Amino acid sequence: MAEIRLEKLHKRFGRVVAVREVSLEVRDGEFVVLLGPSGCGKTTVLRMVAGLEVPDKGQVWIGGRDVTRLPPARRDIGMVFQSYALFPHMRVFDNVAFGLRMRGVPEAEQRRRVQEVAELLQIADLLDRYPAQLSGGQRQRVAVARALVVRPQVLLMDEPLSNLDALLRMQFRAELKRLHREVGSTTLYVTHDQVEAMSLGDRVAVLRDGQVVQFGTPTEIYDHPADRFVGSFLGNPPMNFLRATVDPDDGGLRVEGAKLEAPAAYAQALAERRGETVLVGVRPEHVALGSGPLRAEVLVVELLGAQKLLTVRTGEHVLKVAVGSDRDARPGDRVNLDLPAAHLRLMDARTERALPRRGP
Repeated sequence: MAEIRLEKLHKRFGRVVAVREVSLEVRDGEFVVLLGPSGCGKTTVLRMVAGLEVPDKGQVWIGGRDVTRLPPARRDIGMVFQSYALFPHMRVFDNVAFGLRMRGVPEAEQRRRVQEVAELLQIADLLDRYPAQLSGGQRQRVAVARALVVRPQVLLMDEPLSNLDALLRMQFRAELKRLHREVGSTTLYVTHDQVEAMSLGDRVAVLRDGQVVQFGTPTEIYDHPADRFVGSFLGNPPMNFLRATVDPDDGGLRVEGAKLEAPAAYAQALAERRGETVLVGVRPEHVALGSGPLRAEVLVVELLGAQKLLTVRTGEHVLKVAVGSDRDARPGDRVNLDLPAAHLRLMDARTERALPRRGP
């Protein structure tokens, strides 16, 4: 078993608290992504799992062992760095075999295992080259091969695709999905890229200011963000937010003078907040143009291939609306917006945390 368990990890650098009481579990064979903006503490968490940083408080468990104070070499991990960290004076074969040599693996076994992992990562024809003779994508494959060849319990990856261009990132994401399916290593992956997180992770832990603010499947986090930050961070474009008043008579929602149907799942939460202000979140793809109650003016139209992205203003609110590319819309057009109740996510206006809900 190669599960990872983090218990109340805390790390400070001088006066800066990088990680605050982080606890989470990664199941055996699971691919978990640590997602968040720069400076949120995700790489520090990964480095504490790797043994490159020692936590001030808390524990790291790998495969049922407390490894908090063990050096990296005794943790049975493989790590892929953002910068590839390949030895420039060594051929690809020697780079990949380096960890095996440090473990005293016989030479014949080294050749067999390097060839095996090279074929898996489709770099078998590059083994006699030097890193300087490789493209960025090829170097990244070599870095992953070097981590996998030692057959670690746990694979740790620190923003491994950030140095690749957009097309290569997309291609390598697919390769990583295939690789994880074939190898089945327990993987902890750090990124600030929400597309990587959503496409790769079995589960995603969203970090902010050194804390995990939500941990769940990509679908859970996208559809039901725990707070405004998560809703704003995931999604391209991100979730729209409007301020609404809860009708004191029937618990409905009033936005810019228009009456919106409230989601049934929030009935109890709204009953306790009649007359108060709440935040209404809705994804751009869930806002429909038609005969809805909200009147708006189109400010900007952006053609994005299969769809158009409209920027519209309704009263004091500016929203993004995703429509089909065949939809006729021009700046200055007056439109009606329909916000279906089933797709509305309600949050406390003061704390910006999701309101309790019942049902799916």
